[in-house]
Amino acid sequence: MKTSIQAWLFILGAVLVAPAFAAGDAKQGEALVVACVACHGDGGNSTTPNFPKLAGQGEKYLLKQLKDIKGGMRVVPEMTGILDKFADGDLANIAAFFASKTMQLSGSKELKVKVNSGEQVDGLALGAKVFRAGNAASGVPACSGCHSPVGLGNSPAGYPRLGGQHAAYIEKQLKNFRAGERANDGEAKVMRQVAQQMSDAEITAVANFIAGLN
Repeated sequence: MKTSIQAWLFILGAVLVAPAFAAGDAKQGEALVVACVACHGDGGNSTTPNFPKLAGQGEKYLLKQLKDIKGGMRVVPEMTGILDKFADGDLANIAAFFASKTMQLSGSKELKVKVNSGEQVDGLALGAKVFRAGNAASGVPACSGCHSPVGLGNSPAGYPRLGGQHAAYIEKQLKNFRAGERANDGEAKVMRQVAQQMSDAEITAVANFIAGLN
C-alpha cells in the first residue's frame, strides 16, 4: 500500500538523520513537577487511565509533547495553561526527570473483541498479531517496527515507549489519530495513516496487549 510505504520510508529517514538532542537535568526537573503529581502520579506513574504514565518515557519524545502542548500543536484540555510559565529549558528538565523514573506496568487482561465479520475473537491474540506483524490486508504495519518488539520505543528517534502504558489511554490516542483530532505526528502523518487503517477491534486489542509489554 502506497501510504504504508511512504510512512516506512519516512521512519527510516528519521532514524538515519535524527538531529542531536540536548538532554535536560533530571535533578532540576524534580523541583518543577509538583503540579504534575495530581494527574500523572508520583514519579510519573499515573493511577488513572485518563492520564498517561510518563515514567520511563523517552526524553526526546516527552520534550516534543510538552512543547507541542504548550504551543497548541497538540490540544489537551486538561493541560490548558499549565505549561505557559515554563521556558524550553524547564520543559527539558521536566522531560529528563520523568525519563529517569521507572514505569510501573499496567498489565493486559483477557478479553473478546468483535471484528468486522461480527465474530468475537481472542483480543490478546489479535493484539499480539497487530503489534508484531500488523495487518497486511489493510496496510497496517507492525507496531514493533517503531516501538520495539517489547514496546520500549526508540528514544533517540523520538518514538515513544508504549509498553506498560494504560490501555485506555493508548486506545484513545489511536482513535484521536484516526479521527484527526491529534495531528502532531509530523508532516508525513505517520500515526494518522496507520490508525486510519485500523478497526475498532484492532485498536482495542493492540492497546490491551501493549499494556502488558515490558
